[in-house]
Amino acid sequence: MASHMRMLLLVMLLTSCARTVTRIDPGQQVDLSGRWNDSDSRQIADRMVNDLLNSEKFKEYCKSHTRKPAIIVGTFRNKTSEHIDAANFIKKIELAVYNSGVADVVESGDFRDKIRLERIDQQDFASPKTVAKWGEETGANLMLLGEMTSETDIYKKQRVVNYTATLFLTDMETNQRVWYGQQEIKKNIRN
Repeated sequence: MASHMRMLLLVMLLTSCARTVTRIDPGQQVDLSGRWNDSDSRQIADRMVNDLLNSEKFKEYCKSHTRKPAIIVGTFRNKTSEHIDAANFIKKIELAVYNSGVADVVESGDFRDKIRLERIDQQDFASPKTVAKWGEETGANLMLLGEMTSETDIYKKQRVVNYTATLFLTDMETNQRVWYGQQEIKKNIRN
């Protein structure tokens, strides 16, 4: 009887520790902790790029230039107390701009450096017919920079966090701001 009891306890222990994993649609909004998450990132990036591309200032800029503008996405500063993956947010913004077809996106940072290193290698090893030439990169007309801030209000078992994402689109030649946008997400978290 004691061995049956031990076996039953072992089975109960093993089944209580079992983990289940369920696949869900990546577009589905899931908010477990109340912190900034992938849904917030995607929602803000889409909204901000939509605001940018439909703004009168951006449309005026496009009309005054002879070619479709090329945008480089620069730094995005996280000024919140949470870890927010700025690189992931930047990629969502780049994707939204790229998919719009209204502006071109040029590489920045590490990706651009890797492309240049490959171009260096090609000079020695690739066929002259297919080698990537120097001096043919598309220069960015505009740079998109941004920052994220948050404000938290706490009372008893309730917490409200307001996230504000701010983006600045600046002309690379003149340093004039072409567009300035903000979007907010406010979360009410109860314990």
